[in-house]
Amino acid sequence: MHGFEQLLGLFVAAVILAAAARRVGAPYPVFLAVGGALLAFLPIGSPLTLPPELVLALFVAPVLLDAAYDASLRDLKDNWAPVTGLVIFAVGFTTVAVALVVRALVPGMPWAPAIALGAVVAPPDAVAATAVLRQLRPPHRILTILEGESLLNDASALLIYRLAVGAVAANGFSAAAVAPTFLLSVAGSLIVGPALGWLTLQLMDRVRHIPTAIILQFVMTFGVWLLAEQLALSAVLTTVCFAAWVAQTSPARTPARMRIPTYAVWETVVFALNILAFIFIGLQIRPILEALEPAEQGRYFVVAASVLLTVIVVRIAWHMSFNAVIRWRHRRVGFHPPRPMLRPTVASGLIISWSGMRGIVSLAAALALPPAFPYRDLILLTTFSVVLGTLVIQGLTVKPLLRALNLHDDDPVGREVRTARIRALDAGLSSLAGKDAAAAEAVRRELTSHLADEPTTAQTSDPIRAAVSELRRQAAEAARQAVLAMRASHEIGDDAFHQIEEELDWLEMATRERQK
Repeated sequence: MHGFEQLLGLFVAAVILAAAARRVGAPYPVFLAVGGALLAFLPIGSPLTLPPELVLALFVAPVLLDAAYDASLRDLKDNWAPVTGLVIFAVGFTTVAVALVVRALVPGMPWAPAIALGAVVAPPDAVAATAVLRQLRPPHRILTILEGESLLNDASALLIYRLAVGAVAANGFSAAAVAPTFLLSVAGSLIVGPALGWLTLQLMDRVRHIPTAIILQFVMTFGVWLLAEQLALSAVLTTVCFAAWVAQTSPARTPARMRIPTYAVWETVVFALNILAFIFIGLQIRPILEALEPAEQGRYFVVAASVLLTVIVVRIAWHMSFNAVIRWRHRRVGFHPPRPMLRPTVASGLIISWSGMRGIVSLAAALALPPAFPYRDLILLTTFSVVLGTLVIQGLTVKPLLRALNLHDDDPVGREVRTARIRALDAGLSSLAGKDAAAAEAVRRELTSHLADEPTTAQTSDPIRAAVSELRRQAAEAARQAVLAMRASHEIGDDAFHQIEEELDWLEMATRERQK
């Protein structure tokens, strides 16, 4: 019971910290990281522990699926070059640079644990960056690149991580032996992920009880991750492909009464998992520090500070170099994006370079290392130091940096939302053509009120109420189909789609309430 009381107290403290972060306009992971660090020095009882083999599935799978579901494939495709550069080259260079630095400072450390540490701290987490950047309405292109990077770099970093951990277990590493397995893992994930998504939707189409549906969603999320690991596939890539398939097909099949509570539950769970990740690693740090001699503590902190500096410098060096090449190319051949977006500039490159805060994936990967893994204590301490350092140093300064650079665009998402509203309204009104005049007029006023922000106070008389209810349903469905078609044709991206989807969901729910 003491452990349960301790967990409840930690949750309350974390909620207070998150509320304080929102009040001062800072990303809440910064305050959680500081709170987690303080736990290392407070006598709050025995550390809470989890089996290492469950940590990645518990902490990463739901967070990754949530991010992949919301990702706009159209916008990622439009920005494939910078995203690919960050996902592959920035992660690879960071991993190698960290391994070299650690090996120089700890000569006795084998290559495999050093590479594992590099892979653990390589992937930034967009939660902290977007939490503060969205408050300032930065250019949509910057948010797309950061969110796309955070979604996909987990796959590249954790693939390297898995190879390094496997090399430790096998007492060696052979590129010739690993390459075929690696390629099969990637190819299998690209097939199995969508296949599991299709099977999941076939099952969910038959479930109408909302709590049951939400429970099954979480069961399938963890199930996809665990099955991918059992099949020796990339659990990250399989989960991303699974979520992307579901995201593209489920909106047309899921009723609003199920989607609204589902989104609320998922948002709460993702927030709770972020809290738990910082808490658990904070509690692991205390026994590590207590077991170290003072001289060894100093050496570990030197390693942690050096790795922190390395991950910051490598990201800036890579992306600013890439940014310079892209700007040179645009000067030579011109800038011709598929749709209006912010042109790459030195200022946008600086924002992206400085938004490399580490987060839950790094924490979970470090915690997932087996207890007997070489230099596990050093990896845990360094990982938490990098997460804490990047969140505090970069997380608290990216906001004033964005204000100083004064970057803006013409709000492409808002423009697409307005276009979608007009199209949805036109489709809904068109569905009323030739219908009962009085009933159609009542629905026309309600639809215009919801989608055109025109208030109405008109009341529906009892004789036409039944006809109005059916017309409401038809108009709402016509509006939804119009928006789905805009998304399918890439006329709007997923950011705009989810905004208008939420408005249509509430319209559908309002219609259901009036029918009762």
